[in-house]
Amino acid sequence: MKHAELVTFGGSGLDRAAHMRGDADQMAQARAHPRAACLLFWRGKPLVQGEALDQLGLIPMTHGLVENGPGGQVEQPIFLGLSDGAPVFALDISDWTAEGLDLSDVGAFLDRSEQQHPDLPQGHVFAELRRIMTRLSARDAELAAATKAVISWHETHRFCARCGAASDLVQAGWQRSCPSCGGQHFPRTDPVVIMLITYGDSVLMGRSPGWPEGMYSLLAGFVEPGETLEAAVRREVMEEAGVPVGVVSYLSSQPWPFPASLMFGCAGEALSREITIDPVEIEDAIWVTKSEMMQAFAGEHPTILPARKGAIAHFLLQNWLADTLD
Repeated sequence: MKHAELVTFGGSGLDRAAHMRGDADQMAQARAHPRAACLLFWRGKPLVQGEALDQLGLIPMTHGLVENGPGGQVEQPIFLGLSDGAPVFALDISDWTAEGLDLSDVGAFLDRSEQQHPDLPQGHVFAELRRIMTRLSARDAELAAATKAVISWHETHRFCARCGAASDLVQAGWQRSCPSCGGQHFPRTDPVVIMLITYGDSVLMGRSPGWPEGMYSLLAGFVEPGETLEAAVRREVMEEAGVPVGVVSYLSSQPWPFPASLMFGCAGEALSREITIDPVEIEDAIWVTKSEMMQAFAGEHPTILPARKGAIAHFLLQNWLADTLD
């Protein structure tokens, strides 16, 4: 894939400075650095600012919400790394109740709500990451993706998977240690294949139940233990759409922190156009020609909406249409 790392969350060269995580003195110095800043998350939503909500709302480490915050899914700020030499941390404050604010859409597929904390500057609001991800710079997107994935992991891994005892946050938030049995646990990333399956000038698209009407995307599925990416592509397409796949090749990857996946974008050549969907897996699957997809991307197709902007499916389809796939 040409320009493969230009995909949203594709990386910005952030210095994660992993060697500092286990050094208490270096972490203390980093927190006290005059340019140290913290990214707040609330119920999975990053703090952002700007008229277009296109910048992370980083706050000083001396802010009361950092020093004496109401708490959330992590016991202390997570060290994300050094951004242009300045230490950046992250903290979850999901215990904030957000009284009087609209919470009806929080966690929904399309969450357009914004929440303003009374102790933060006007215009600094919590917004759904999927809604604003394409507006962020590469650096802000990487910081937000890393934070969301790691906080989500802490939320579900407070207890040791070996013995059930409460675990401790160590390594500046990148590890949990069990004081009872000595078990060491690390943030997980789930591998997922997402497939650009073509037959001639058509691409195979599917939709899941509950998606907005008319929205279609590329087929995708989790890689199972003991399985190659190529085998996962063929298995998932056969399971979901009943379409056999021949040659498979790798295109590009994307961290997808909803909650903690790594998407492997692959191309595959279908051996048949006949579709037999598994209604348990997907709601529908169709072949879409390049001309139809161009209409959909232009917002002119009568029934098909394109994949969400910022998702690797949108990125792969865009490059397929532009004939810039390697």
